Amino acid sequence: MKDIKNIRGEIDAIDQEMAHLYRRRLEIVGEVAQSKHERGAPVWDPARERDILSRVTAEVGPEFENGARLFFSTLFGITKARQRTILNGEAQLVKDIRAAAAAGAGRFPNRAVVACPGTEGAYAQQAVTRFFQLPTILYFNNFEKVFEAVEKGLCPYGVLPVENSAVGSVAAVYDQMVRHRFHIVRSLRMKVDHVLLAAHGAKIDDIKEIASHPHALAQCGGFLAAHPGARSVPAANTAVAAKELAASGRRDQAVIASRVCADLYGLDVIAEGLADVKFNYTRFICISKNLEIYPDAGKFSLMMSLPHRPGSLNNIISKFAAIDVNLTKLESRPVPGMDFEFRFTFDFEASPSDPAVLALLAELSQDPEIEHFTFLGAYSER
Repeated sequence: MKDIKNIRGEIDAIDQEMAHLYRRRLEIVGEVAQSKHERGAPVWDPARERDILSRVTAEVGPEFENGARLFFSTLFGITKARQRTILNGEAQLVKDIRAAAAAGAGRFPNRAVVACPGTEGAYAQQAVTRFFQLPTILYFNNFEKVFEAVEKGLCPYGVLPVENSAVGSVAAVYDQMVRHRFHIVRSLRMKVDHVLLAAHGAKIDDIKEIASHPHALAQCGGFLAAHPGARSVPAANTAVAAKELAASGRRDQAVIASRVCADLYGLDVIAEGLADVKFNYTRFICISKNLEIYPDAGKFSLMMSLPHRPGSLNNIISKFAAIDVNLTKLESRPVPGMDFEFRFTFDFEASPSDPAVLALLAELSQDPEIEHFTFLGAYSER
C-alpha cells in the first residue's frame, strides 16, 4: 500500500496540472469570444454543452458521472461569464455601484421626508425614527402606496417591514417588490413588544374581538388560542386599529399594538407579553428610488427568476460559495401568472468594494439564462 505522503504528492501533481489546464482553457475562451463576436454568434451554445457533457460522462463512467456533470457544468458557467466580460467590458451594474459608492462617501442623512405605512405609533413609524433623527413622516394606507410614493418621487425614502423572527417574511411587501423600482439603502432589526389595548375600564373577559395586522396576529397565536371567546379581526395596521378603537369607544373590542399606542390614543393595556417568542424582532428596510451606497454598507440584496430546470438554483448558490460569500437569506415567491415559476430573493454579506463580489454581480446581471435579475441594493444593517 502506498504511503499517504506519496498519495498526496500524486494528488498535488494532478492539481497542478489541472490548474495549468484551467488557465489554458480560459485563455482559449478569449479566442472563442473574439471568434463569436466576429461571426455574430451567441455566447451560449446549449447543443455544444450537451455534447461535451455526454462525452465526458461516458469517459469517466457511471461511478463518477454525477460529479463530472457538476464539474463541467460549473466550468461552463465560468467560461460563459468570461466571454461576456471580454465582449461587453465592465458591466453597467458594476459602474452604477462604483458611482453610487463614490457619491455616498459621506454620512447617511439624518433628516428626510419619509413614506410610512399606518399612522403615528405604528412599528414602522418607530423604525423611521431609528433610521432618521429628524424625519418628516407621510403616512399611507398600505405597503403599495409607500412604494408608489418613493417611485414617483413624492418621498425620497420609505420604510417597510420585510420579515419577522417568529413568523417569517411579510409576503405582501415581497409581492410589491417585483412591481416597483426602488433600492434598499438601510436595514434594521427592531424588537417588537405586543400588548393588548382596550378602552378605559374594559376587562379582558369583556372582549369579543381582537383586531390587528395579520402579521401581529400570527405572532400572538398562543395568546389568541388561550382566549377562544374573542375572534381575530385582520386590520390594515396595528396603530390604525388602535386609533379606530379609541374613536369608536367600543368596550368589547381590543387591539394588539405597541405600548406607545396606549398613550397616543388614550387606551388601557389589559395584557402584555403577547408574542409567542420572547425575543420577537421585525426587520425593516429603508428604500429609495435611486441607488445609494454608504461607506458602512456590508449587505446586498438581489432578486432573480431562474430557469425552470434541474440544477439552476444550485448553480447560483455554488457561485456564492466559490467566493466565500455567506448567504443570510434565500427565499422563493411564485411569479404571478406563471405556473411553477419562482422568483428568488438573495441576501448576503459582502463589501461593495470586493472585486470578487463585483465580478459575480457582473456575471449574474449579464447572464441571459437568468430570466429576471434585479439588484436591490448594498446597505448596512443594524
